Amino acid sequence: MRRANVFVWLEVAAGLSFAGMIGVTYLAFAAAPADGRLLPSAQIALLLIGTLIPALTLVVLVGRRMAIRRAAGSTARMHVRLVFFFSLVAAVPTLLVSAFAAVLFQSGVDFWFSDDSRGLMRNANELAREYYEQNQLEVAEETTTMASDMRFYFDNTRSVTFTGREFVDFVNLQMQGRDINETAILQAIGDGSLRTVATYNLTRGSEPGAFGTRVVGQLRAGQPVVVEANEARLEALTPIDLATGIFLYNARNSEAMSFNSWERAQAIAANYDTLTNRARALQLRFHLALFFVSIGLVGMAVWFALRFADRQVEPLTDLVGAARQVGAGNFAMRVEGRTGADEIGLLNRAFNRMTAQIERQTDALVGANRQLDERRAFMETVLESVSAGVVSIDADRNIRLMNGPAQTLLMGDTPPRHGALPLASIAPQIAALADAGMESGVVSHTRGNDLLTLAVRITGTGDGKVITFEDITRQLLDQRQAAWSDVARRIAHEIKNPLTPIQLATERLMRRYRKQIDTDGELFDELTSTIVRQVGDLRRMVDEFSSFARLPKPVFRSEDGLDLVRQSIFLQEVAHPQITFRLEGEDGGAAQIMCDRHQIGQALTNVLKNAIEAVEARGRDAGAAYRGQIRVTTTLGNDAFTVAVEDNGVGLPSDRDRIVEPYVTTREKGTGLGLAIVNKIVEEHGGDMSFSNSALGGARVQLRLARDPLRKEQAAE
Repeated sequence: MRRANVFVWLEVAAGLSFAGMIGVTYLAFAAAPADGRLLPSAQIALLLIGTLIPALTLVVLVGRRMAIRRAAGSTARMHVRLVFFFSLVAAVPTLLVSAFAAVLFQSGVDFWFSDDSRGLMRNANELAREYYEQNQLEVAEETTTMASDMRFYFDNTRSVTFTGREFVDFVNLQMQGRDINETAILQAIGDGSLRTVATYNLTRGSEPGAFGTRVVGQLRAGQPVVVEANEARLEALTPIDLATGIFLYNARNSEAMSFNSWERAQAIAANYDTLTNRARALQLRFHLALFFVSIGLVGMAVWFALRFADRQVEPLTDLVGAARQVGAGNFAMRVEGRTGADEIGLLNRAFNRMTAQIERQTDALVGANRQLDERRAFMETVLESVSAGVVSIDADRNIRLMNGPAQTLLMGDTPPRHGALPLASIAPQIAALADAGMESGVVSHTRGNDLLTLAVRITGTGDGKVITFEDITRQLLDQRQAAWSDVARRIAHEIKNPLTPIQLATERLMRRYRKQIDTDGELFDELTSTIVRQVGDLRRMVDEFSSFARLPKPVFRSEDGLDLVRQSIFLQEVAHPQITFRLEGEDGGAAQIMCDRHQIGQALTNVLKNAIEAVEARGRDAGAAYRGQIRVTTTLGNDAFTVAVEDNGVGLPSDRDRIVEPYVTTREKGTGLGLAIVNKIVEEHGGDMSFSNSALGGARVQLRLARDPLRKEQAAE
């Protein structure tokens, strides 16, 4: 990460330096003198090198990123080294050559655009201009002198004919002596133009009349002679006799090159000035060309370095990828690259031999582990299938293994905790047996609101122990119920026989001797009534004993569970109007269940009577403001029909775990068989009964009945 951050900072610094050098170069050229002078060679070289260094650094860093990306992190370091080496080999000479070329170009430009070169060009231009002006002055003077000679000739000659032999010889003599190539005599006409009267050695393309007409105004304005030059000749016009309108036209063709030389000199000077003004732009273009060529060369070097690195490092990349696949578990991986006599081939062959050996050893280990897993799965299946709880503890009494039945018996629905779990934290009685070194015992274990009785066996295994235990709570309860059933049958048999004679004898005494008693008759009635009433109570108690001892097998039929609940509530509402009954959970449809209608009605009636008695017991102490409430909630599931009865009475007793045992009661006249009978009926219907505190403030009794007990029994078998 630190190295990556360093390169990021290098990229940022190179980018900022490159942008700064571009700005400095722009300011250097923008702030240069306006006369087109070049910047100094040293400054230009420094600007070029200062711009190339960060630019080339950016190219190298971009090449590094591309190398890392192409190598995908496996051989990125080697890619980077190769790219850096090639970039360095290309960048250093390119930088030196660019600096040398910049200095060399600047030296040549300084020579051609130096002050000496500028002076030489100006002198040549001045010489050509002076030569041109000298020729014009000479032609003007010769034309003026020749016109003066002609005026003298005209004054001393009586008759002059322009085409006469004598005048023609005179003109030729004047032309030869004055180096004049063409001569013409022009005369003004009425419209102000000039016409040619006589010509002497006039060449094609020469038009003396047009020239004279164009410049005659200057002569009439007082100018003695007019001289003009063009590419073909030097032309001059001067008056012979201004009053009569006679003019002399002379032209020198042999001196026309002077005009061309001067024009060419002017063109060369203008081009030189233009080039001088563009010298700084050319200087900038040249250095830009050097810059981009240098960047291109280094970029090509980076590209070739990447290609070369790919070709050279590709076998290593393949080998790294294969090693990663082997590390991920693919031991059948083989390298398909070069297997020649070079180092890469030797490495590939060694790698293939190594992976083949690892594959064989791994297959053997996998087979052994598969057998161990199968055995462990078999043992876990056996442990989970048994009904007994199995717990393995270490020397520190921490649980190492616990099967599902053990977790259910010891922890219920509480999820197991991670890490070391001491046995004493969830089963202190069993831990006490293990600490005492006992091999077996019977302990009581509290699971939530339930009190379980467990038969425990402890076996030592090396540094730990294996504890097995079974829930014998139901067995003890069944044994206790069987014993109480036998007791109830014997009590009912022994008590029921004398009850009828006692009741009959008492009633006969009342009928026969009541009229004979004159004193204490009311006492006699009260005593006999007490005997009859107590006999009735004993008979009801005997009937309950008989019911508990000989509870018949249920006859299952399809019944509407909601209708049974509603009928039971209706009977109690009629008998106890001072209590508010509320039924919840009705969905408007029928809750069909398989049950014995009479037994379920008996169970619901007993539960509701207990709730009513609890409400009345609290009402006697709470006062007139208290009103009893009983709420019945029904729930219909896929496999069970649940009825929950809640009240705001006195609540559950402290020994709630024994509430369903026979002859356990908290009421003065109770036999303790009501909830025992209900529990037995619920169990016969494939369900269970539980007790808890109610949100109304009293007790909550939940009856869960199987919707089809017969099918449940068949599935259990």
